[in-house]
Amino acid sequence: MKKWYLRMLVTLVAIFGILFITSYAYIQQPKFGALPEGKRLERIVQSPHYVDGKFQNLVPAEVLTGKKQSSFSIILTDYILNPAERLTPAAPIPAIKTDLSSLNINQDLVVWLGHSSFYIQLSGQRVLIDPVFSASAAPIDIANRAFSGTSTYSANDMPDIDYLLISHDHWDHLDYPTVKALQPKIRNVIAGLGMGAHFERWGFPDDKIHELDWYDAVDVEPGVSINAIPARHYSGRFLSKDQALWAGYALVGKTHKLLFSGDTGYGPHFAEIGKRFNGFDLVALDMGQYDARWANIHMFPEEAAQAAVDLKARTLVPEHVGKFSIARHAWDEPFNRIVKASQGKPYRLLSPKIGEVIYLDQPDQAFSRWWEGLDSCSAGECAD
Repeated sequence: MKKWYLRMLVTLVAIFGILFITSYAYIQQPKFGALPEGKRLERIVQSPHYVDGKFQNLVPAEVLTGKKQSSFSIILTDYILNPAERLTPAAPIPAIKTDLSSLNINQDLVVWLGHSSFYIQLSGQRVLIDPVFSASAAPIDIANRAFSGTSTYSANDMPDIDYLLISHDHWDHLDYPTVKALQPKIRNVIAGLGMGAHFERWGFPDDKIHELDWYDAVDVEPGVSINAIPARHYSGRFLSKDQALWAGYALVGKTHKLLFSGDTGYGPHFAEIGKRFNGFDLVALDMGQYDARWANIHMFPEEAAQAAVDLKARTLVPEHVGKFSIARHAWDEPFNRIVKASQGKPYRLLSPKIGEVIYLDQPDQAFSRWWEGLDSCSAGECAD
């Protein structure tokens, strides 16, 4: 009997040893990025937002609120044992394949590429924000799959990019295959403090990487700047948490001002940003992956509507929607709720399809409610 127990013990130790070695080897892959060290870390510790070994929000924000659940418990109960209905559309998401390279560089415009990805032209500069062209936004390809029809664009469809902006290092915003495929086209990278370690590991030269603290700016030319702004969120690609700063971006051009919030909960930072920049021609705000259990770090559509007012926005565009299902609400619920919440507000709401161009000098431009009736599509015939 003792020999049997001994063999069992040895077998279990061997199994756990193999699992540990395999897991360790897996997380050494380049896609997991790197932690900041050396001069990057020296700069981080000087930030007033880096306290007790990690970055902090301006207003305290627990990631998970209410009944304490682990991320694993949420995935198991919500997505495996008790999945919600209509998390994904029944028919492919409609998209427009615009030839981005043919657009007049002197025309200020914005193109939504799905989720939080945007292509922007502003004062002669080409900017790309949080591009995710992979069919999955997770370290494992079978997880967090993109909706059918949303993978319209690839790195090959992008023109040369003057500035790649990354809001934070979560998988649905910093996509390693996309970044590597884009690398030859990227002239500069702008990201929060600590993010440069990822790009350095991925082969980007140091002189192309610009790491910003909140309210730091890169002056592109006189009258044109890219500004990092506060967000209420967190960071981390695997085990390490809050070692890189999360941010949104305010783009100031010669004739237009734009804001892209990145992932964020609602907070007083919006009113402060609106005051500092004296309003925006267009803002794209997080409003599509909300849940009462993480209400601090993502906005409900009604909060996004208020944030647009705080920012003194003339135009609001939904962000963090329409490509991935991370929360338990129906995939089209954010669009319907923001339409209702925007009634009577002092801004116009635009809801373009993926690939449709928003021209900033056309204040009368409008778009269809393309998501309505999509789940009743059949045989490829969808309501517009």
